[in-house]
Amino acid sequence: MEDNTTQPASEDLFNEHVRFEEATKGQRFVNWLIDNVLIQMLITFVTGELFANFLLDIAPEFAYEAFGEDGQSFTGYLVSYLFGIFHYLFYYSICEKAFKGYTIGKLLSGTRAIREDGQELTFKDVILRSLSRMVPFEVFSALGDGAPWHDSWTKTRVIKAR
Repeated sequence: MEDNTTQPASEDLFNEHVRFEEATKGQRFVNWLIDNVLIQMLITFVTGELFANFLLDIAPEFAYEAFGEDGQSFTGYLVSYLFGIFHYLFYYSICEKAFKGYTIGKLLSGTRAIREDGQELTFKDVILRSLSRMVPFEVFSALGDGAPWHDSWTKTRVIKAR
């Protein structure tokens, strides 16, 4: 006997089988604000200081050339940019996996990231979410009616956890 039922779209699956309430745009903005402005700046400052001291210890000539008294060179900007990308990916990937879908911002706003099927994020999910956030102008995708790109591309959602 042939089954003629059609599969519902992933959005319908999420809403039909998993009864979670989506986080509001305001909650998501608080997440972004805390994670990107407050925490990232603080963590970047501390790890940047550690990285600079390490670089001065192992390659002082390079450090002075890249970040010397004459200002930052192109190499210095490139090293800083790559350090920032690594730090950004590291923060989101580690937080969302280790804390089961929470970052510090999500924890404080009472939200949590999960898969569309309601399951906990896998390591692949958190890496893909983090990489998706690196797309230029991705942050503005949260201003529209649908889910931000890092959610829709990775089939994840941010829900109210309390």
